[in-house]
Amino acid sequence: MNKISPVFWISILMAVVFVLWGVILPQQLTSVMNVLLSFFLVNFGWFYQIAASFFLVFALFLIFSRYGKIKLGKDEDKPEFSRPTWFAMLFSAGMGIGLLFFGVSEPISHFAAPPMGAGGTAEAATLGLRYTYLHWGFHAWAIYATIALALAYFKFRKGAPGLMSATLYPILGDKTKGPIGGFIDIVAVFATVFGVAASLGLGAAQINGGLSYLTGIPNTFSIQLLIIAIVTVLFLLSAGTGIKRGIKYLSNTNMILAVVLFIAMLFLGPTIFLLNLFVTTFGSYIQNLPAMGLRLAPFDAESAAWIQGWTIFYWAWWIAWAPFVGTFIARVSKGRTVREFTIAVLIVPTVVCAFWFAVFGGTGIHLEYNLGIPVSEQTLETALFLVYQNLPLGTILAVITLLLISTFFITSADSATFVLGMQTTNGSLNPPNVVKISWGLILSASAVVLMASGGLEGLQTAIIVSAFPLTFILFLTAISTLRSFNKELGPKKKKVKEKTKKPDPEGEFSPT
Repeated sequence: MNKISPVFWISILMAVVFVLWGVILPQQLTSVMNVLLSFFLVNFGWFYQIAASFFLVFALFLIFSRYGKIKLGKDEDKPEFSRPTWFAMLFSAGMGIGLLFFGVSEPISHFAAPPMGAGGTAEAATLGLRYTYLHWGFHAWAIYATIALALAYFKFRKGAPGLMSATLYPILGDKTKGPIGGFIDIVAVFATVFGVAASLGLGAAQINGGLSYLTGIPNTFSIQLLIIAIVTVLFLLSAGTGIKRGIKYLSNTNMILAVVLFIAMLFLGPTIFLLNLFVTTFGSYIQNLPAMGLRLAPFDAESAAWIQGWTIFYWAWWIAWAPFVGTFIARVSKGRTVREFTIAVLIVPTVVCAFWFAVFGGTGIHLEYNLGIPVSEQTLETALFLVYQNLPLGTILAVITLLLISTFFITSADSATFVLGMQTTNGSLNPPNVVKISWGLILSASAVVLMASGGLEGLQTAIIVSAFPLTFILFLTAISTLRSFNKELGPKKKKVKEKTKKPDPEGEFSPT
């Protein structure tokens, strides 16, 4: 227990107070969350748009800058995991449940109610996929890359603890080891709790939707509560096995199931139509990326509400997830260079996510546009299963999907307990099981409270509010990383001829 930091006790206490608030006064919590949601969406949409665009520009700059050769570790360090396993872990922790939950439902929702123009048209289909790529593409992964890069660099090259506060050492100095550093870590912990709780809530809702489709089990909150309880037990068992066993094996299982499902959808659906659709819409996404990433529609209230409900929500979600995904990606990325890391985290997942949405969302759009099947009239969690109902081997696909959602659910929660444990034990790479179990129970309880206090809207509110202070920390993290890079590479320019003299990897940070 000597590893446990004050951040753990303060964060746990605050989380318990939140859960009890939701249990004892659920209506009051719902009312407060609705007010906060409206306030942040209306008044700070511009802030989230600028923030997401800033992180994308920052990531692109790193790829082409002189900092690209810096290694995330000592000069002699080699990557701990193979590239296929690395990618599998990255996807499982990054967006797993979301890809299944929104794979059909988001593009078909945008097709029926696009951000501009009339719904149900060919133009709406193209626009819908273009904005789906925006929400899951370069901006999202740039946010992840920014914090993951900083965490890996300061941890493995500078010998700093793997904490959010430690990435600000070049700016704050020893203040990162006091109350200011503790506050930064608590903000990161709470953003992680709410960001992951939202995903767990979505996963439980879709598992329930799939079981309802397959077996006729009612699609109700009580069933979703039971699902969360069962999966909680499973991911706590997995959490006890450590990152090199439980998370690694589950991540590889996820990747295999996801590839099988993706290939099946591509070839059982309208294959040529989907390939043509992907090429057309991805090209359109690249062409319109800057304008979409900064669009707010100040003269059109309806379009502004659409942007707030979708785009701004996503930017806040990815920011809230950044400490969790960033810590996990950093943990498995030791030995990569800045350039290799940034290209891999930014470009590869974006292309794969876009292709995923083109296949799943495109199939749903094809069924509705060409065959008149009302996919868009389904709820978000059941749209995918209606698509399966209209494809060969639909029942088998539904079973595979439920297995995949369950393993993604377990992997995300498992990874989150590791990250929360790490953030609350002074950056320990092997946090005690009692800490991970405590956070696992808090995650599940928070998901239940948020779902009970407003469903998807409750989840949205928690994400948007918790992401707001964290955004300022991420800005400072980017600046701090550049400052440290400059300090490391500056002396090299003056000592080009001293080829045998290696830079001091400890730099300016005094390990704690």
